[in-house]
Amino acid sequence: MSIQRVSDAMIEGISSSKLTGSLPAVDGSALTGLADGVTKNANDPATDTNPSGGLGTLWLNTTSGELFMLTDATTDENVWTNVGAGTGDVKIFRWYGGRGLWGGGATVNTIDYVTIATTGNALDFGDLTSARDDLAACSNSDKGLFGGGSSTNTIDYVTIATTGNALDFGDLTAARNLLASCSDGTRGVWAGGDGFNTIDYVTIDTTGNAQDFGDLTGTRAYLAGCSDATKGLFGGGFSPNTNIIDYVTIASTGNAIDFGDLTVARRNLSACSSDTRGLFGGGYTGGNENIIDYVTIATPGNATDFGDLTAARNALDACANGTRGVFGGGGGNIIDYVTIATPGNATDFGDLTRSNNSLSSCSGA
Repeated sequence: MSIQRVSDAMIEGISSSKLTGSLPAVDGSALTGLADGVTKNANDPATDTNPSGGLGTLWLNTTSGELFMLTDATTDENVWTNVGAGTGDVKIFRWYGGRGLWGGGATVNTIDYVTIATTGNALDFGDLTSARDDLAACSNSDKGLFGGGSSTNTIDYVTIATTGNALDFGDLTAARNLLASCSDGTRGVWAGGDGFNTIDYVTIDTTGNAQDFGDLTGTRAYLAGCSDATKGLFGGGFSPNTNIIDYVTIASTGNAIDFGDLTVARRNLSACSSDTRGLFGGGYTGGNENIIDYVTIATPGNATDFGDLTAARNALDACANGTRGVFGGGGGNIIDYVTIATPGNATDFGDLTRSNNSLSSCSGA
């Protein structure tokens, strides 16, 4: 039987099911309709790199050879997990998260936790490395750090997503208590203390001793700290009772600058924040206070009345998940909460595992 030859001009298409065996060498430029599968770029992706492929998109840095996968697709807040041999995931670093922790207090090493979005009583998380009070805490949403207290220079840390006992992180530049702390998600900063105007800082991802940052505008203790992604604020305090709010730019070492004033001069207050607002709650003026003030952190100026706690108290501490602010302890086991974007009075949240005061709080995970 003679062989009939078919020219390519006579072929309109061939079903893929008819293609078997190995294909001969083909010029790659002639292949169309094939997904590349990997986005190639000379740089790492960023949190605001929003690929059309969504979750699972692969990104290859052709300069470093590191490969990233998009594991959380949130517009302008994407998380790119390094899946190659390198390190350093690309994500938003925050100073807050969904789990709130309270650590230490009068003669205890207890750490309690709550899920901030869900009202209810606190549960046991673990223990600090030592019992101490009048300490201060901050976080980068993964690690929670507890510094100072009971005239020590100790800094402990926990992994917020995993219950368990704290581990040694390093030391503050000086042993002190009655201090305050805040974070921009990268650096943790401690300020003030009994007889101190000192400001220290650490890089939260890296264990080690604190370094000198600068000074507050004056020496004061019993103050409270909160922050956004740029500024750290330190409000109130004693020697004598003050309404001062100072601020620093956390990424740049240097002395604090005047921000404005609280609505009432007081000490032993607490603070928490969202991306935009800082809240200062409770305190002592000669009697316990239920006051909650707020400021817009990006804009220096005086505080405005926000509402009231469910009970007047001092020596409490607060944390937030970016939406809710929760205030725990201070003359009891009370936890109450507010919606940070909406001024108004606090609502009952639940109870700590024990009556506690002079404790510290942070959030993350």
